[in-house]
Amino acid sequence: MGIKTTNILVVDSSEVSRTIISRILLTEMDYTCITTCSSGEEALRALENDRFDLITTSLMLPDMDGLELTRSVRESAHHHYTPIVVVSGDADGRLLREGFNAGVTDYFDKSLGYQSFVSFIKSFTRRNSGLVGRILYVEDSRTAAMVTRHIMEKHGLNVIHTTTAEAALDFLEQTRRGGPKEDEGVDIVVTDFFLKGQLTGGDLLHAIRARLHYSQQEMPVLVVTVADNEEKQAEVFHAGANDFVTKPIIEEILIARIHSLLLIKQQFYALKRQAEEMKHIASTDSLTGTRSKRYLLDHGETFLKNKKNSPVWAYLIDIDHFKKINDTLGHITGDHVLAALGDLLIKSFGENCILVRFGGEEFAVLIPQCSAREAKARSEVLRRKVEELRPVNVDITISIGMASTMDIPNTNLNDLLQAADKALYAAKKRGRNRICIHSGLGVEHSILPHPNTPIQSKPKSVANQ
Repeated sequence: MGIKTTNILVVDSSEVSRTIISRILLTEMDYTCITTCSSGEEALRALENDRFDLITTSLMLPDMDGLELTRSVRESAHHHYTPIVVVSGDADGRLLREGFNAGVTDYFDKSLGYQSFVSFIKSFTRRNSGLVGRILYVEDSRTAAMVTRHIMEKHGLNVIHTTTAEAALDFLEQTRRGGPKEDEGVDIVVTDFFLKGQLTGGDLLHAIRARLHYSQQEMPVLVVTVADNEEKQAEVFHAGANDFVTKPIIEEILIARIHSLLLIKQQFYALKRQAEEMKHIASTDSLTGTRSKRYLLDHGETFLKNKKNSPVWAYLIDIDHFKKINDTLGHITGDHVLAALGDLLIKSFGENCILVRFGGEEFAVLIPQCSAREAKARSEVLRRKVEELRPVNVDITISIGMASTMDIPNTNLNDLLQAADKALYAAKKRGRNRICIHSGLGVEHSILPHPNTPIQSKPKSVANQ
């Protein structure tokens, strides 16, 4: 048996891009054939005349966009299941949803460059060179199970076989998210609709959707049935199946349906991963790497409620004389200062804390399970580290206002931040480069700097301004 050649179609309006991508792919991938097209229409003609293992297309083409091309490809009998990668520098949430609905398999960010794109294609073709996935197969007929399991395993699938719906449900319970065997989960379920025992295949489907709360994208289900009339087929879909095959099983149809469901699963997790990444980006300050103020407002109250049996400290941290840094040294230098302080704060506070850029040159931190002594010590360590930081050769200091849930009974996030803000104001008023603590009586106690430390430390370049 000869070695299979990977046939790739590259669709890009830029001749330079097509040439570079083709040259690198042919150099770095053995047994690869590359076909290039400059437009959607040219690509569709190529697809009529040849079979491809992978299609990559730019989002923007002269005659149509990459999503229109994808929709046309999905209408083709030969390439209905062929993986399609769209190359774009602007894959926002709307585009991702539209793309996956159109049949896009994955996206690549073109700003990463040609070499990264080729590495992505190499990885993608390795993953999709054969069927890769774990199948939970439920069949009570030993003969049928032996034949069907052999077909699936022959195509590279990892098959876990059970003979009853009860055993299948127990397996899914054990391997669901948070379960004791979460790492042993499956990608799709293939089940006979008519099973012996108390539970039928229909009962299993209902339990997967209603009890385990798996959507059709998160846990696709393929039903095997002898029913070939429309009423029975409708019953299978109403029960929660994604698709079905009828007995006797035809190998090509079974594998095509499984491949389709595995793509649905892959697309679901790709979209989920993209959504999580976008959510992280939306809640992160791009300059400093800390969380955004919006994140604190969305999650801070819950954070306090979850820690109600232990003290939570709030720090409000402000860079002293930051306006003078911007006015005299420029906003680019100011940005470098903010980025350096953000990096120091991230290293100083663990993932159990909430650290945000509160606005401008001000940062806020919520620290759980922290005693008064530890909170004071940590703030002083931080103050001294900032004195030593000297980002872009600029001397900076900070003032810190502190408040604790121990001193404010039944406090909420707003009250805690207001108390810390009053302490910060006192630290500024008393000379900066110091720490003040808001007590339950509203009295600000000051932690003074070491005698050898200047009370006010201004940027070296602006000290005489």
